[in-house]
Amino acid sequence: MKQWLISIYLYRGFIISSTRRELSAAFARSKLGGLWTIINPLAQVLIYALILSNVLAAKLPGIDNKYSYAIYLMAGTLAWNLNSELISRGLNLFTSNADVLKKMNFPKIVLPCIAVVSAGVNNILLFLAVMIIFFLLGHGFNLTIFWLVPLTFVVALLGISLGMIAGVINVFLRDVGQFVPIVLQVWFWFTPIVYPETIIPEKYRELLSLNPMYPIVDAYHNILVYGVRPHLFSLFYITLFSLFLLMFALFLFKRSSTEMVDVL
Repeated sequence: MKQWLISIYLYRGFIISSTRRELSAAFARSKLGGLWTIINPLAQVLIYALILSNVLAAKLPGIDNKYSYAIYLMAGTLAWNLNSELISRGLNLFTSNADVLKKMNFPKIVLPCIAVVSAGVNNILLFLAVMIIFFLLGHGFNLTIFWLVPLTFVVALLGISLGMIAGVINVFLRDVGQFVPIVLQVWFWFTPIVYPETIIPEKYRELLSLNPMYPIVDAYHNILVYGVRPHLFSLFYITLFSLFLLMFALFLFKRSSTEMVDVL
């Protein structure tokens, strides 16, 4: 672990330049550039809001705003988008960088760091866009918004851990690359983002405790929608769970790093 931290520090310039190059390449010859990173999730919010707002807006008590459902959707999407992007990046992290891993001699641990930094930049842009839309819709926020700082780290920790695990397995079993996007779709609908948890029959709500994204999305809703502090016990549990996943991901990564290059 210590050696990895030293490597990350020594290669910090490489991480920053690679992130800048990746973001530039992603939007090359694009008139809107980085705006596409926020247009896609916001377009999804708009579609859901137009289709479901009349049905579900009435089930959101405690929000004195006629755009309550759109606000609820954007808050949940902000949390989910970072998690989903990191898992998707981690899934193809090693397969898409096969040539680099074979030809260049550098600490492989910097690849997950590049993914985290790139996804973090996209998440910041989305957050700023959401804040502007909240302002235009007349929805304010208070000092509880600063809880989003540690929450973002928890989401990033969970996402990159799962992404690295999936990415390592995907090197040896390529079916994982087809399976994970399906899991993400099911996971999205199993998380109260598009709908409030109150519409779930009470006898089934306990199943939400099996969803690691539920306490995170619930915290985002509490902070951004209702302006109250998140439930600290739930966040403590999910933080420990994410740290455990990270340790497992790093263990798997260390054990497989040499074999991965041979397989790639």
